[in-house]
Amino acid sequence: MVDIPGLQIRRLQPSDASLFREIRLEALQLNPGAFGSTFEQENVHPVSWFEAALTRRDVFGAFLDGTLAGTAGYRAQEDPKHAHKAVLWGMYVRADVRNAGLGSKLVAAVLDHARGRVEMVQLTVVSENEAAHRLYRALGFVEYGYEKQAHKQNGRYYDEILMVKFLDEGAR
Repeated sequence: MVDIPGLQIRRLQPSDASLFREIRLEALQLNPGAFGSTFEQENVHPVSWFEAALTRRDVFGAFLDGTLAGTAGYRAQEDPKHAHKAVLWGMYVRADVRNAGLGSKLVAAVLDHARGRVEMVQLTVVSENEAAHRLYRALGFVEYGYEKQAHKQNGRYYDEILMVKFLDEGAR
């Protein structure tokens, strides 16, 4: 991967809650079909709710020259029969810095975090989001399913592509 000057990727801390709230609400507002939640659901929550979320969840942030420019979340499955799997969720890169490699770096950070913890990382991507679909394929994710009408918002349906990346390819 190409080096990006001024880029720092790190796990967000509760002290980053106001920055996380701002970018999360932006993502939900600008790309309503891409996420399982909605702007209306999350906008009612104060910063303290996002602070609590960051204590319970692994969310990575891409900081470009000190500004939070993208996020990606990681959630391991907890029940014993599914504990070998995790989900990449909430992936978002601000429009003004897209196509600079931040998305690749964020996903790589999530995958690095997942290694040694789980065997595979799954995700869903809205079928219309060709750029994200391309990114995930380039990073080794493969399609394993397609869900028609996975989300419905404001009377509109969104289909999703289900993807997976096996972290220890040699063991398969």
